[in-house]
Amino acid sequence: MTLGQPSAHSLTRAQAAIERHARLVPDFPSPGIAFKDLTPVLADADGLDAVVDALARACDGAYLVAGIDARGFLLGGAVARQLGTGLVAVRKGGKLPPPVIGVDYALEYGTARLEIPADGLDLAGRRVAVIDDVLATGGTLVAASQLLHRAGAHVHTIAVIMELAGFTGREAIRSGIGPAVQVHTLCEG
Repeated sequence: MTLGQPSAHSLTRAQAAIERHARLVPDFPSPGIAFKDLTPVLADADGLDAVVDALARACDGAYLVAGIDARGFLLGGAVARQLGTGLVAVRKGGKLPPPVIGVDYALEYGTARLEIPADGLDLAGRRVAVIDDVLATGGTLVAASQLLHRAGAHVHTIAVIMELAGFTGREAIRSGIGPAVQVHTLCEG
């Protein structure tokens, strides 16, 4: 079974909702950066429905959905419900009781850690789709995918709302996870 692809209609609907509701915040988080805030898209019932529908179509065929702390939880939970699957919450380091499986990874300004429970999750051989809101450098998505792989899962797709132009996220995913993983984005920002 292969994972899905958003239909032209679902993709167009999601893109229209993002265009209508996302707000541009100049000079955030630092001067010269134009931050595209997706919160208003998710706060609109039709916008949330359109985004979740398109992401779910991209993840069709997954046994589980993994949402990355924190906005990926919102999206991942909704996508998992639509697909009738379970959800794996990929948490920031230190948020889960032991034992955990963790992975440290580099950020532009330091390091971070992602974790999942070491007990209670049967991920061995499971097809997992990873969900987050934005793809920029790809570091967090690669780390989450490597963490799930370490737990025995097979990450076959990554789906995000927005891919930031001018960043090397897709390249990082190809080199960090491999070319076989499908990367789906609903729009560029």
